[in-house]
Amino acid sequence: MTPTTGSRKKRRLLLASDRIDRSRDLRAILQCVADVETTVPSGIPESPSDRFAGIVVDINLRSPESVLQVRSKLSAEDHRSMPRLFVLADAFHHGSMQAGALGATDIIVRPLDKKVVLQRVRAAFPGENDGGTANANVLNRGIAAAHAVLVKIFESLPAGVPLSFSDVMEAEQEILTAIKLSSLRDWLTTVGRHHTHTYRHCLFVTGYAAAFAQHLGMREDDQRRLARAALLHDVGKAFVPVAILDKPGRLDNEEKDEIRRHARLGYDALVRQGGFPSEMLDVVLHHHEMLDGSGYPDGLRGDQISDIVRLTTIVDIHAALVEKRAYRLPLTHAESFATMEEMGGKIDQHLLQAFRPVALGC
Repeated sequence: MTPTTGSRKKRRLLLASDRIDRSRDLRAILQCVADVETTVPSGIPESPSDRFAGIVVDINLRSPESVLQVRSKLSAEDHRSMPRLFVLADAFHHGSMQAGALGATDIIVRPLDKKVVLQRVRAAFPGENDGGTANANVLNRGIAAAHAVLVKIFESLPAGVPLSFSDVMEAEQEILTAIKLSSLRDWLTTVGRHHTHTYRHCLFVTGYAAAFAQHLGMREDDQRRLARAALLHDVGKAFVPVAILDKPGRLDNEEKDEIRRHARLGYDALVRQGGFPSEMLDVVLHHHEMLDGSGYPDGLRGDQISDIVRLTTIVDIHAALVEKRAYRLPLTHAESFATMEEMGGKIDQHLLQAFRPVALGC
């Protein structure tokens, strides 16, 4: 191993690389905020948890040998709780899926942007001098921006005050920045502490969607598309009676039918106003569709359901299962994930497995 040190650094990171000469740029960036120790995959220690805040993995994910070595090392019990940041050569689906299968808690994609890398490192491996107050302010601004959109949806829209696409766009960057610079866990904790059920669910879904998009290494534009669609996915509930939305118990069949109308009501409202992108309308209308055709409102199946809807459906279901309801206790993240695996062909199981590190990392 080759240790590299800096003065007064609060983190100690392990950089595992099968191409150490090509990882020099990454190591130089990491040294701005951490003491870095470099090793080849076979040299990853068996019991590192007391020595390192986390591990950064920069390997060729198409190399069976490197993948096998990393999987063998990181599957050890002492590595289970250690955050792991994977570096991808590109943003193609194979890399993000492989990293997810190896337990990545976050990913970054080459070419490396120093500012982005440092943001993700600070979020993945918190240090003592990271400016917790500053990050808390960023988190609160993100939640406040999202909440402001929800106020316009649930209080103004039913009164005939239009919601504009620009209202949503103003919030999306604050949301993404909050997730990057703090963490999904902080987002969920803060939202869960301060917001009522309907708002809380929308904010949970938005947080999960933003974190999932970042985990998948989506381009910035695609992250914004998913975040804004998630934020508005339940816009139709603005037209459902509050007594049903906030009912302290299970809904009867008539009330369930009323709730099911929200997808169409939200879609129709946004279409009437105009100016909303087609993929956002798609999510609003179809986020309750199932791949086997058992969903609503249109009974779509298979390839009729777009990728952005599939993503939103997964985070929407997970958020609902881990939330506390008046008539049941919340599931743990592991219980929720297992429940979704049991749904089989109703949801995209490949995407669900990619969501595993996000869901179980909370």
